[in-house]
This record gives sequence, C-alpha cells and structure tokens, in this order.
Amino acid sequence: MKELELKYGCNPNQKPAKISIADGELPIEIMNGKPGYINLLDAFNGWQLVKELKQATGLPAATSFKHVSPAGAAVGLPLTDIERKIYWVDDCGELTPLASAYARARGADRMSSFGDFISLSDVCDVKTAELIKREVSDGIIAPGYEAEALEILKSKKKGNYCIIKIDENYVPNPIEHKEVFGITFEQGRNELVIDDKMFENVVTKEKTINDSAKIDLAIALITLKYTQSNSVCYVKGGQAIGIGAGQQSRIHCTRLAGSKADNWFLRQAPIVLNLPFREDVGRPVRDNTIDVYISDDYMDVLADGEWENYFTTKPEVFTKEAKRAWLDKMDGVTLGSDAFFPFGDNIERAHKSGVKYIAQPGGSIRDEQVIETCDKYGIAMCFTGIRLFHH
Repeated sequence: MKELELKYGCNPNQKPAKISIADGELPIEIMNGKPGYINLLDAFNGWQLVKELKQATGLPAATSFKHVSPAGAAVGLPLTDIERKIYWVDDCGELTPLASAYARARGADRMSSFGDFISLSDVCDVKTAELIKREVSDGIIAPGYEAEALEILKSKKKGNYCIIKIDENYVPNPIEHKEVFGITFEQGRNELVIDDKMFENVVTKEKTINDSAKIDLAIALITLKYTQSNSVCYVKGGQAIGIGAGQQSRIHCTRLAGSKADNWFLRQAPIVLNLPFREDVGRPVRDNTIDVYISDDYMDVLADGEWENYFTTKPEVFTKEAKRAWLDKMDGVTLGSDAFFPFGDNIERAHKSGVKYIAQPGGSIRDEQVIETCDKYGIAMCFTGIRLFHH
C-alpha cells in the first residue's frame, strides 16, 4: 500500500485528503476502523516517542497524544497503591509493565487525555487492552497485538475503534518534507539520540544527578522532542506529570506544565483520595469534578444544589493554604526544556513544584541569573547544548 485515502484533512471542509509514501510501501496496516488526518499525525509522532523511550530506558513505553502533542508519556515501572487509585486501576489486579506504562501515561493528565490516540512501544497485551477498553480513546498504534487483545480493542466505539499496526523496523528517509501554502519545506530529520551523555555538563553548585533522575531527564527530553514548541516537561518516577506545549512564552509554558504537575500531586492528597463520590458517577465525570474541586473554582461543585450531583456527602473545601502545604511535600521532580530559559522566573516556578533536576540547552545572555536561581534552591542543572523545537 503506497497511499491511504482519508475521509478529510484537519477539518471536514479540507478535501481531498490522503497519506502516501514516495519510496516503498506505507509501514502501517489498518487492523480496524478508519484513521483520520489528525489521528495519523498523533500516531506517527507518538510511535517515534515511545520507540525512543524504549531504546533509552530498556522499558516498555506508552504515550497518550492529543492534537499532535503528548498529554502523558511513561515507561513501565510498577505503580504505587496511590497511583493505582488516582489512575482508576486499583480494581484491575496485577498489571503488566506495558499496562503500567499506559496507566501512567493516561493518568498524568486525564483531562487532556480524554479522547486520546495511544502509542505503545511493544505488542499490545490483554491487560493493556483491558485498560484501554475502559477509557474514551480514538485509536492506537503498536508494533503488534495479541489475538485476544485485538478482539478486545475491536469492540470499542461500536466496532469502529482505530487500530494501527506499525512496522517496527521501518526507517524513514533522512530528509523530510512539508508543504505549507503551496511551498515545500525540506530539512534533515531530527535523529538526535538522547542519552546520559547529555547530562554531563552540570553548571550549578549542586552537581549530583542520580541514575533515576537521569532516566527522568531522558524521558523529559524525548517527550519534548515530539511536543509542539515552546514546551517544557516535568517528570517524576518514570512518567511525565506535566507537559506544557505550544506556548509563545517560556514562562507561560513553565507555569502551564507546573500547574499540571501540581494537579497530579494534589490528586494524591488524602482529602482528594477520599472524596465521597456517588457510585453512579463515572470516571470521566469524576476526573472533571476533581479538576474543579482542586481549582479556585471549587464552589462550582460544592455549592448547595450542585454537590449532590457528585457526592454522597458535602466535602470540605481544600483550602489554598492546605493545598500549598501538601505541594510543599513534592520533591525530586525533574524538568526539561526544549530551549533555554531566558529568565530566573522559570526556575522560581519550577521550585514551587518540587523540581530538583533540570536539563536545558543553555545559551541565554542571562544564563548566570538562571544558574544563581538554581543555586539558591539547591537544584542541579545541566546544559545540553541542544535545542528540541518541534513543529
């Protein structure tokens, strides 16, 4: 198959639409459903991301994509009991490493992952398929599917769930092209390999970056490599916990991703874990309700006449002071940036979310100010010398 006709492009009025390949055949097989233009953009970007995560860490990897940027990315490390609860998988028994990777990728920012396109580094197993079956998702790409897993996935969306098999040995042309406004752009593919060597130039007083932090920094940078710029990524324990994408200002990007990382940690607070949800309230509504409950708009779900729609009893307010006290316990977070930090305000914001390790290209005229701000908080920061813009 050299080309695949699509229903339409980014929008229904953009016709005709297709994907094609100049040399050889398309490296995909459509196992079920009909992928759309944006689905395939998510699928191909996500596949590259998880393939590189697997190569960098040796662990199965998963990502949850929405609108050509990852909402979450993770490797297959075991979940804690609290993580199992906040990701709604505490009733799923023992998880395989691949299932753990997807639960963590989906769970980091469940609001953004609603209706995601999934990418898996390994053959989709039954346990992973069972997790996916429970979620609202548009499709999946993986190098293969166990027979039972494939049947489980085919049952989604009334039999229309998009399932793509990718040739894991496919190597694209080193020169890529893109057409905008009738004009063809050409560039070399970003074949940069991200490994521990990138973290050797530590420019702060604090020099120690332990092995687990190096894994997290690699996850951050590989994730950023396939995230629309400007972008920053907070990572902890083998998973992205906050991704800020497509912001014109670096500080806005850092704040956006930081707020997502904070929400990830606030979900673990006892007052949130023990919210008295009604049994008939499903997971998507619970996610939305929790998101509002931990925000400044908490009265939208706690007002009289409103809380009864979600809870059996009226919860206490999670006050600003209580939230700050809980967030002060967050520590050991890593932060990656796709380009240099121009001001120390980014570090100030990162510190509020427990960041202790940073990887960024360096090269700002205010590098010294940024380094001094890191030194103030005992943060170890390395300059990679490599920018990771993606558009």
